[in-house]
Amino acid sequence: MLRSALGLNGAMTAPHRAAALAGHEILAAGGSAIEAMVAAAAAIAVVYPHMNGIGGDGFWLIKRPGEAPIGIFAAGQAAALATPEWYAAQGHRDAIPTRGGLAALTVPGTIGGWNEALGHVAEGRRLPLGTLLARAIAYAEDGISVTGNQSICTAEKRAGLIDVPGFADVYLPGGEAPAPGARLRQPALGRTLRRLAEDGLGSFYDGPLAEAQARFLKANGSPLRASDFRDYRARTVTPLQHDTRFGRLWNMVPPTQGVSSLMILSLFDRLGVTEGEGYAHLHSLIEATKQAFIWRNAELGDAAEMAGTPEDWLSDARLDAMAAAIDPDRALPWPHEPKAGDTIWMGACDGDGTMVSFIQSVYWEFGSGLTCPETGIVFQNRGAGFSLGEGPNRLAPGKRPFHTLNPAMAELNDGRVMAYGTMGGEGQPQTQAAIFSRYAQFGMDLQAAVTAPRWLLGRTWGDAATTLKLEERFDPALTDALRKAGHEVEILPPFSDLVGHAGAVVRHPDGLIEAATDPRADGAALSY
Repeated sequence: MLRSALGLNGAMTAPHRAAALAGHEILAAGGSAIEAMVAAAAAIAVVYPHMNGIGGDGFWLIKRPGEAPIGIFAAGQAAALATPEWYAAQGHRDAIPTRGGLAALTVPGTIGGWNEALGHVAEGRRLPLGTLLARAIAYAEDGISVTGNQSICTAEKRAGLIDVPGFADVYLPGGEAPAPGARLRQPALGRTLRRLAEDGLGSFYDGPLAEAQARFLKANGSPLRASDFRDYRARTVTPLQHDTRFGRLWNMVPPTQGVSSLMILSLFDRLGVTEGEGYAHLHSLIEATKQAFIWRNAELGDAAEMAGTPEDWLSDARLDAMAAAIDPDRALPWPHEPKAGDTIWMGACDGDGTMVSFIQSVYWEFGSGLTCPETGIVFQNRGAGFSLGEGPNRLAPGKRPFHTLNPAMAELNDGRVMAYGTMGGEGQPQTQAAIFSRYAQFGMDLQAAVTAPRWLLGRTWGDAATTLKLEERFDPALTDALRKAGHEVEILPPFSDLVGHAGAVVRHPDGLIEAATDPRADGAALSY
């Protein structure tokens, strides 16, 4: 059985062990949790390319002891040319394509987020950028051992990606998905990372590298241009905050679904469940999820386009009314419109007590699939989530689309600080609620809270059904009770990718740091 990694000087958790090692090495060299996360983020972009990449977006929560956390909002805006009328002229009036150049319509934001985060490290203490990117460069140039997770995912998505420009040349050698253990080199991506190390992260958006990306994107039908890259800026933001009986919670601002994650835990808090792992625990969290998602799907989008504010959604009056609508004995009829997403979450803590909760994504598996031969970058398809019709998520130049991404953090009443999160689109708020409630409310061991069987209402990557999915390790009596309450239950394998790849890091008031990783992924939790 996996156990939490314990230490006093630092900890790192990631869904791929190579990324965890990259971050751990920086911590051991005296680097900060922020620098460790940049190293891990670069490494995992290389070794887990189906889940994330430097052609995607990212979000950070960073907390120093005794200070309120800050957020780094690193979501790229839609191209200046990207309008419903422009897509109509390309023959798309109802929906934006999900693969290829037309799907690549938002600027990749994550590199700007790394740069913004490093600006919060004291200048005299910063490690060289080349040191932070060294592991990622080596993995790209020398090759990686393909995981079973990547191999299966690539095979499942091959048909939709094989004809996307540039993709097969890198990720479908010989036209087929690489087998588990196969050596996969990404030399163009390695050259790009070297250039970033030498010229600075800002060169991703202004200079020869940005120009090369823009030429390729234009040639393959994307509305993105060099001016869109130059106009991009990541920004430091104040995270959303909400208090429960167990402590203070933080999450990311719109257009992420961070407010939904806060709503679920606040609604659950109001329902007064006293024991974990039983019918009341699962049913209450599932029904709280439904209430939060109904609001999310109707109202959430770019903050400038929303009718209300997240603070309105988190008001006592709103949450009390939503909690009152939850029937403890019956399931609310479902489904609803699901939200897709592929992502990685990672957490870190350094010896000074700085905590980082980080998430990075290209939206669907391999994003748009569009792969630049010159730079090795696979561009995200996050903009495919825009609507071409009316509503808060309607496509417009400079706008940010709805994001499933939402890194979580909490400070419990006893002083413990917890960074936690997961990949999995629709499942992110649900898995966050499972881990937090198990650990913070019901006293489960941190690693056990991540390992324990999970559920998913709706869909996540690679799946289309909107049923309530339960890993088969749940007690059959609990499964029967949920069915009798009206839940449409589907049974998953014991450790299913569909419920996400989660993790958590906790720092105790006495300085002890513990970290947990998900056995469903290929990761590691390391401390020292």
